[in-house]
Amino acid sequence: MRFIRTKAVLAGVGLALSLAACGEAGSDGSSSDVEAEDVEEGKFEEGSRMAELAEAGEVTVGVKYDQPGLGFKDAASDIPTGFDVEIAKLLVADLGIDPESDSVTWEETISDNREPYIQEGRVDLVLATYSITPERQEIVGQTGPYLITGQQILVKEDSDIQGKEDLQGEEVCSAEGSTSIENVEAEGMVPAPAPDYSQCVDDVLNDTVEAMSTDGAILLGYAAEQDGQLKVVGEEFSEERIGVGYSQDYPEMCEWINGVLQESYDDGTWAEAFESTLGEGGAETPDPPALDECQA
Repeated sequence: MRFIRTKAVLAGVGLALSLAACGEAGSDGSSSDVEAEDVEEGKFEEGSRMAELAEAGEVTVGVKYDQPGLGFKDAASDIPTGFDVEIAKLLVADLGIDPESDSVTWEETISDNREPYIQEGRVDLVLATYSITPERQEIVGQTGPYLITGQQILVKEDSDIQGKEDLQGEEVCSAEGSTSIENVEAEGMVPAPAPDYSQCVDDVLNDTVEAMSTDGAILLGYAAEQDGQLKVVGEEFSEERIGVGYSQDYPEMCEWINGVLQESYDDGTWAEAFESTLGEGGAETPDPPALDECQA
């Protein structure tokens, strides 16, 4: 089940407002009550990356800072907020690390540096609207998905553009290193790369480009932030399977991540995370997506 579709755009007005609230909520750094698990002896195989992180009592997680409802951090906050962050907290807690403590480093991770950060060991996990693709899986580990969404278009409120069909041959902004910018080109639009999606929003507002494109959930958050200056248009034209990134040096992390995700599906904490972030405006909570099998 897709958690947001164009036919639900009317309901999405409420969702958009909730996304803005998600971006502003938790200015004290606490948006959930996820608590660290007790790590019993033998929980993690000796020598595994999970055992190392649990023993060290520290972990670094790459997240977005500029996507309300998914991964957002303002100057007044110590800890980012959003659905990606809530899922990350479940993984952190399973390691016996308090997600609200200084033992967690939340590293801002933009689209273009997710693979390098993982490969360099700068982060242990990436949960940053990270679409699972075969190309990425050639160089980093990815598993999930924990969310499925689709790509749409964001334009100024007074624009006559109704979707990608009106942007054939026109420049459309998206983030460097993202699957979104690849999809822009594949759909007949001209990619206008930017360092991050916040820059794309600025470029639309100042008429540098007529439109930007990425996942619909992200776009609704930006539209809500801009208080009626922007709107989301058009049908979804991709399927984005959002998952967790990790180093290929530690393939054992795949089964662990999937285990934590499956437990959150089964005990309702995944649904709670959705409802407290993307679902605050009354959007129906979807069924969680089926998890990929880990490669042997």
